[in-house]
Amino acid sequence: MRRILQFASFLSLFFVGFLALNYFVFYGMAFLLGMSQNIIFYILMFTAAASYPVATLIEKTVSNNLTRIFYAAASAWMGISFYLLFFLVIYGILSFFVKIPHETAGIIIGILTLALSIYSIVNSLLLNTKEINIHITGLNEDLKVVQLSDIHIGSIRNSGYMEKIVAETNKLKPDIVLITGDMVDGSARLHTHTFKSINDLDAPVFFVTGNHDFYEGLDEVFRVLKDIKIKILCDEMVECCGLQIVGVNYSFKKDHLKKVLSQLDINNEKPSVLLYHLPRGLKTANEAGVDLQLSGHTHKGQMFPFNFLVKLMFPYVKGIYEYNGAQLKTYLYVSPGTGTWGPPMRLGSKCEITLINLRSGVQG
Repeated sequence: MRRILQFASFLSLFFVGFLALNYFVFYGMAFLLGMSQNIIFYILMFTAAASYPVATLIEKTVSNNLTRIFYAAASAWMGISFYLLFFLVIYGILSFFVKIPHETAGIIIGILTLALSIYSIVNSLLLNTKEINIHITGLNEDLKVVQLSDIHIGSIRNSGYMEKIVAETNKLKPDIVLITGDMVDGSARLHTHTFKSINDLDAPVFFVTGNHDFYEGLDEVFRVLKDIKIKILCDEMVECCGLQIVGVNYSFKKDHLKKVLSQLDINNEKPSVLLYHLPRGLKTANEAGVDLQLSGHTHKGQMFPFNFLVKLMFPYVKGIYEYNGAQLKTYLYVSPGTGTWGPPMRLGSKCEITLINLRSGVQG
C-alpha cells in the first residue's frame, strides 16, 4: 500500500510540473505561429501533459503492443517538449539582441526540434562498444570484463533489446560480465522470460541493484531473476577468475558504502573490483583496498543539456577516474548506461557496452 501511495504521489507531482512545462511550450509556439488559444488548444495541452502519467498507469495494469507504443510515444514527447522549451528559451534571450519575425522563429524552432528529436531517437537505438585498459597489481593473468549498466528493461526496452545486448557481449568473449544496477526500468510488469537470454551469456554474470530496481521492489526483481544464470551480490564478496568481486546494494544512506565495505574481509594482496551503482565513494573504496570501482546511474546526462545538471550532483559523470591513496591507486569507471530512462533519446551520449581489459602488472 505504501509503494502504491508513493507511486501515486510521484505521478501527481510529475503531472503538475509537466503541465506547467507543456503550458509554456504550447503557449510559446502558439504565440510565435499566430495560433489562437481556444478550447482545442487547452485540450491538446492537457492531453500532452497527461500522456506520460496515463501511459505509466496503463503499463502497470495491462501491457500489450498498443500500450507499449503509447508509452513510447508519451516518453518521446517528454524529450521533444524539453527540446522545444530549450529552443524557446534561447529564442527569448536572442530576441533582446536580434529581431526575428515570430512566425519565422516558430518554424525554425519546430524544424530544429524535429531534427534533434529524430537524431536522438535513432542514436538511442545504437549499441556502442567502448574498450579501455586498466592495469591491476596482483592479477595473475589478463582478464576481459564486460560492464553493463542501466539497461532499464521495461516497456520500451524489453526481451528483444536484452537479446541484442547478449549477442553483442558474447562477440567480445569476456571472462566475466558485471552489471552495475538498474536492470529494470520500473515502467511495466516484469516477466522471467524477458531476461532468459542472459542464460546465453558465455561467462559468469554478477549483478548489483540500482535505484530503479529498488523502486520496482527488490522482491519482484529477485523473483524474475531467480531462475536466471546470474549471481546477485547483496552487500557481499565472491571470488571469480582470481578477482575479489564486491557487490554493494543501492541505498539512500550516504554512509552505506563505507559501512558495508568495513564489514567485508577484502584481502589487499588480491585484486578486487567493486560494483556500486552510484558513482560515489571512490576514496572509501580506496581505503578499503579496492583496485577498481564500476558504477553507472548518471547516463552521462543522457540528453544535452542535462549533462551539466548531472555534473552538479555527481562529479564523476562518465569515463575513467583515478584516486591515489597512501598505498594504492584505485580506478573508477562510470558507464553512460546500456539503455535509457524516460525519453528513448540520447544527445551527447551513447548506449554503451564497456569492455574492460584488466592487465596484470604494475598500475600505471
